[in-house]
Amino acid sequence: MSAVLDRRAALLPGRFGFLMGLYAENYHRLVRLFAPQTLEPGLYVSSVDDGLDVSLSIQRHHRYMIELELTYAFVDASTGRPSPSAQLRMYSDAHVAEALHCHPGRHLWQVLGPFPQAHTVLQHRLRMNGFLTRWLEYLAGQGHSSGTLVADPAR
Repeated sequence: MSAVLDRRAALLPGRFGFLMGLYAENYHRLVRLFAPQTLEPGLYVSSVDDGLDVSLSIQRHHRYMIELELTYAFVDASTGRPSPSAQLRMYSDAHVAEALHCHPGRHLWQVLGPFPQAHTVLQHRLRMNGFLTRWLEYLAGQGHSSGTLVADPAR
């Protein structure tokens, strides 16, 4: 009986493996949706008929990494920040994209505290990147794409 359980555990990815899979999925979704690797740093807006414009800010291009922020083009009345919002890093060499944080203006240590347990950090990253996967699916379903992106002239 234990040989069957051991074999089954070897076939199923662990949480870390699942997280790396989400990173890879998010990279490919971003590339298909907005092709950020082809965009110069700056602010871009995607408008479709749903009335919810999406802002894509390409902040920095590094040799193998792009830093960007994805948000709706409206401000949350209670926080004064765009919401939902996701700060992202895309790694072109590894073909992964990770959501660094989904709390505008806050870093991971501010959300989880100064010394969170590794399990807590992993769970938080799973939730953020799972959210990003669903959000990118939703945006694609609404018709957002690189074809709907235009550079924001105000920036």
